[in-house]
Amino acid sequence: MPEATEIGSRLRAARERRGWSREALAFHSGISWSAVAQIESGRRRNVRPNTLSALSDALGVSLDYLARGRAPRAPMLEHRALIYDGNEGLLDVAGPFLEEGSERGEAMLAVISRPKIALFRKRLGPAVKSVKFVESARVLTTPSAALELFREFRDASLDGGAPWVRVVGEPIWEGRSDSEADQWTRFESLFNLVFAASPMSVICPYDAGSLDAEIIDAAHLTHPETLEAAGAVSSPDYADPRAFVLDPREAGPS
Repeated sequence: MPEATEIGSRLRAARERRGWSREALAFHSGISWSAVAQIESGRRRNVRPNTLSALSDALGVSLDYLARGRAPRAPMLEHRALIYDGNEGLLDVAGPFLEEGSERGEAMLAVISRPKIALFRKRLGPAVKSVKFVESARVLTTPSAALELFREFRDASLDGGAPWVRVVGEPIWEGRSDSEADQWTRFESLFNLVFAASPMSVICPYDAGSLDAEIIDAAHLTHPETLEAAGAVSSPDYADPRAFVLDPREAGPS
């Protein structure tokens, strides 16, 4: 357990940055004023995880910061490209992925085209009731709109008690200009940073039979792993998103 005095000092600093009194923090967190005072003074030696969680949520800081004074350690996000050939290739991988999520009680979102929604509904068994289907043409209008969609689904799912979030999200490449394709490629890379600490497993399907080779190559640059018949494998061409997003022309494989 981290030193109680260290937790107390970080709690007090975060509270004061908000301009809150101890009473205000107690109100916003649901933790009693006396408990807040005891933690800040270091008198409470063993702080329960749910107490730290309530305080960190109220103050808008990470649990890792409050408990350890650092950013979250390892990324939780699993972001994988599925390079498939034909609808069967898509369903054979993404179908079991969603069925497994249903068995585990996870929240699931499928952002795909209308024809593919029909295919998934036909292929999936009882798991279909656990999947929220959204037509990609309606929501993948801009990268910023897409980010907001995934953020809202993640937050609503976790707030609702889901232990994990699963997403099948197929980017729209047909009809995009070179400039738009570049923006969406950057979006795929940025996704790794925005959702790094999120308990999410995301599959991004790429149809090898219809997409240009440049788009497929970019998928390997923007996804840490790709899905193959044998399972997930590390992408040797994956580029550091911090460099890729700032200057994708200069970002080479890492």
